[in-house]
Amino acid sequence: MPVLQPVVQRERNKGYYRVLHLPIWLWVFWILPGPWTYALFTHGPGRRHWLWLAGVLAVCAWRGLRGRLPGVEPRPYIRVFGEPLPNLPYRRVCYTAAWIDLLVPYALNLLGLVIALFSGRWRLAWLYTYWYYPLALAVVAGTLLDWTPRARRSTAREGVERAWFYVAIWTVVPVQALAWAWWRLGAWLGLAPVPLIALRLGGFLLSSTALIWLGARGKLPRTQRLGE
Repeated sequence: MPVLQPVVQRERNKGYYRVLHLPIWLWVFWILPGPWTYALFTHGPGRRHWLWLAGVLAVCAWRGLRGRLPGVEPRPYIRVFGEPLPNLPYRRVCYTAAWIDLLVPYALNLLGLVIALFSGRWRLAWLYTYWYYPLALAVVAGTLLDWTPRARRSTAREGVERAWFYVAIWTVVPVQALAWAWWRLGAWLGLAPVPLIALRLGGFLLSSTALIWLGARGKLPRTQRLGE
């Protein structure tokens, strides 16, 4: 049985707090079509990217004005960690999309490095074309089966699930930025392709392990598990 633990004392979310959450969800849904996002980072934005951004901006603005995005609500929905409230549909959709953004590109980029190391060929375009959406659907299936943290039907374990969500953020975002930095550094140093791939893969795995370990121990911001 989760332990009830008060976490929110305010009656209403401040305006700046609500506004600052809006770009987060705009980014989450803009990069959701993974193959398009891969093309965006490799070839730059095209017409489809701008049209998709316009559509996402319109929908997020509409949902934000109605207070139907996490963190953009007029009042905090979850005031006590461990309280078994029904998780609202928009929260389940938003956090499912966020998990797709976090897990699927991370897994494909890791797999791409492994394939490149052993075959000498970059297959990221192929991976994003044929494997992005099956993996994204696996995350959706996890939500439908009530497995996806923060996208479950009940908020009873929100204090724990929130922590693991932030562990994923603190792992995935820095690791992929570092992987790009190692690629640039290796190219600048003139490393041959195979040593450069090995460097990137080793750094990817070591930094992931270190950040997951720190997050699991609650040493990173918002990774303390509350209400257990």
